[in-house]
Amino acid sequence: EVYHLEEAAIAGHPRARCNLAFYEWKNSRFDRAVKHWIIAANLGCGDSIQRLKVCYKHGVVSKEDFAASLRAHQAAVNATKSPQREAVPKF
Repeated sequence: EVYHLEEAAIAGHPRARCNLAFYEWKNSRFDRAVKHWIIAANLGCGDSIQRLKVCYKHGVVSKEDFAASLRAHQAAVNATKSPQREAVPKF
């Protein structure tokens, strides 16, 4: 399972990167988990931003790293917006 998560994360899949971060956190590799969450947040993964927010509140992530991730996340989300996507009804 971890092999496939790593392969998907390397390929740029943000959800796989976030899941890999959960795996690292569970195995007490907190620095690696935070790095994975930062990368996933930069790719637009909302769950990663929420996890980074919790880490920031507990002092695991610096203010600068959290702010940079938040800006990159917003830029990634904005890059996916288009009039065509906005016009599609939500299910």
